[in-house]
Amino acid sequence: MTDAERRFWSILRGAQITGAKFRRQQPIGPYIVDFVCQSHRLVVEVDGGQHSAGADADRTAWLNAAGYRVIRFWNNEITSNLDGVAAEIARVLATPHPPTAARRAPPSPSRGEGFDGALNG
Repeated sequence: MTDAERRFWSILRGAQITGAKFRRQQPIGPYIVDFVCQSHRLVVEVDGGQHSAGADADRTAWLNAAGYRVIRFWNNEITSNLDGVAAEIARVLATPHPPTAARRAPPSPSRGEGFDGALNG
């Protein structure tokens, strides 16, 4: 984990935010997400300079199609405003999220389905 991810994990572990249990470095489909709360279908990504808008957009679209909400924070947000980041996560956790049954399954590379910015299937 990066320094920002370690600092961030310090507020997530032990269900410190609204009692929500998070896991770190969790595989979901073809991706490994930074942090996930399965009970709320919430993925939290901590982004440094290595992230690209295009790759992140594809990843977010796939995760959304799989029924997850995705929120992202830059490393500097975590290091300079950890309380604000925690408040935003609490706000998102308190916001109802539609059930996943109504969502279409995301494309699966193992089934030969690709992802070109739009869902194929």
